[in-house]
Formats: sequence, C-alpha cells, structure tokens
Amino acid sequence: MYERKPKQVLLSPLPMRDGVSASRTWLPKCGSYKNKAENYGHWETILDFLIERFPFMPKALFLERMERGDIVNQDGEPFREDSPYQAETYLFYYREVPDEPHIPFYEDILYDDEHLIVVDKPHFIPVTPTGRHVKESLLTRLKHRFQSETISPIHRLDRETAGVMLFSRDKEYRSAYQNLFQNREVEKTYEAIAPTSDHSFPLIHRSRMVKSEHTFFIMEEVGGEPNAETHIEVIETKGNLARYQLKPVSGKQHQLRVHMMSLGSPILNDPFYPELLPKDRCDDYSKPLQLLAKTIKFVDPFSNEIREFESARSLDF
Repeated sequence: MYERKPKQVLLSPLPMRDGVSASRTWLPKCGSYKNKAENYGHWETILDFLIERFPFMPKALFLERMERGDIVNQDGEPFREDSPYQAETYLFYYREVPDEPHIPFYEDILYDDEHLIVVDKPHFIPVTPTGRHVKESLLTRLKHRFQSETISPIHRLDRETAGVMLFSRDKEYRSAYQNLFQNREVEKTYEAIAPTSDHSFPLIHRSRMVKSEHTFFIMEEVGGEPNAETHIEVIETKGNLARYQLKPVSGKQHQLRVHMMSLGSPILNDPFYPELLPKDRCDDYSKPLQLLAKTIKFVDPFSNEIREFESARSLDF
C-alpha cells in the first residue's frame, strides 16, 4: 500500500481549466509499495511511476500531456519524459477522460448569494467528477459557470436523482451548512413514482441499512437497530402507479430507493433496485429514475432566515 499522504494544505500550481480543478498524487518513497513484481515500487523517472500507478492509461497519453505541460511538480515545473522521480512530493495534473460522453441535460440556478448556490439538478448528471464524467459533472459545470474553484457540494444527491441540490461558495462556509444536515435541521421532501401498495399510508419505515458485501455501491437492509427512517405518504394514484411523498429523517445512501423496494414498490426505472441492470442500460435517457428532490427547507446559519427552495421539475405520471 502506498504511504499515507501527509496532512498539509498545498495550493495547486495549475489553474482551474474549463471548470476542472487539477488533481494531485503523492509520490511515495521508492520501494514503499510491495507487489509480486520484483521491480514494482522502484521508479527511475516520473513516467515510470505514472505507467505503473495508472496501468489503464497508455504511455502515449502521458507523453502527450507532458508535452503540453499539463503534468507538473508542486512548484509548477513541468515534468518531461526523462524527468527523474521526486519522492515524497506531490504531482499535479488535469484529469481527462478521452471521448467523455456529453449529458444533454442542463441545471438551473434557483438561488445564489455570497455563501450559497442552490441548483435544480437534472437526472443523469453526477454531482462530482466520477468515472467517465469529469467536465459533465455538476460541480465542474458550476465552477466553470461561476469561474470559481472554491465551490463545493454540501450534501449528496445520486446521479440518477433530480432536484434541489446545495453548494457552498467557499469551503469556509460549507461546514456551517453541513452541520445542519448532520444535526437533522434540514427538512427534505422528495417525490417518487412507484407501483401502488397494499400498505396503509401515511407510514413510517425504519430499518438498518448497510453496504452490500457483494456489490460495493449497493445498500441492503439487515437486522439490528434501525439507522434509517423515512416518512411515506401517497399523493395520488393513477392505475397501478402512485405518486409518493417521501420525507427522509436520516440520510443513508440510497435510503429512499431501498425503503420503497422494501415495501414492494420499487421506484420506477431504478437501475439498481430491485435488480442491478447492465451498465449500458443505466444511461437510457428515455427512462430516468422517477425520484425527485422536490423541496428543501432550513434556517440559514449566516442570516438566520428561513430558506425554502423547490424544484421546478416534475416526474412522468
């Protein structure tokens, strides 16, 4: 395992580019990484390290980025093909995804001030850069739109979910808003379209949720002390479908999706629950997950004013 990175604040020598902030990688001492390969962990050049550290990236791509000056040391000096390895320092680079797919949906800004940006997020857009999506993440779009590298998300919203999402203008403001979520001082209301149920509504569903032992991004319910709670009501019905209002008290990953599945009414077009669909079917833009973060309400920690925001989006019903 690579050595633990030292805790320090180090500003990137590379500026934000098209909303993408530079990433950084710690360069450990040679020999600190053990592997069956005899020479693994012994690097003569920076290029040697990059090739072993990122085996899925072709060598030609590293050379191209070096030629552009897009891979630098912590002092901002570009690395070249023959640059010697510099142990116990940081390497900075721009994360790029070749042929990154464009997501043809766009966010709306509901509100912004010196502390806060409130976004009406579309389906399919990840909040932060992940996997195949860097420039097409909501965070990158906002950094580019507001020309600010200090914007950061305050809470989570699944890529598949649409609706109200909060971002802080600066990291020094973020903790004050995050504390509201941690202390359960934020009222969140969601809407979902799912099959009708024989249960009597309104109801409160409580369960213990943990990460699946078999699939790392899937959650499941197990026995034990409940750690997740959702208040569920039916707003209206149409045939064998219903529009539900969901109010989570806790904020576990995929909580609403798992709780609705547990009631026998999985949310329409869910690519994970009750069945994990193949990856190529998760991006079917004609079938968005019918889950919407409809409203959010809280007392602003800076102004002490009541803030309430509502998504202008709607679900297919």
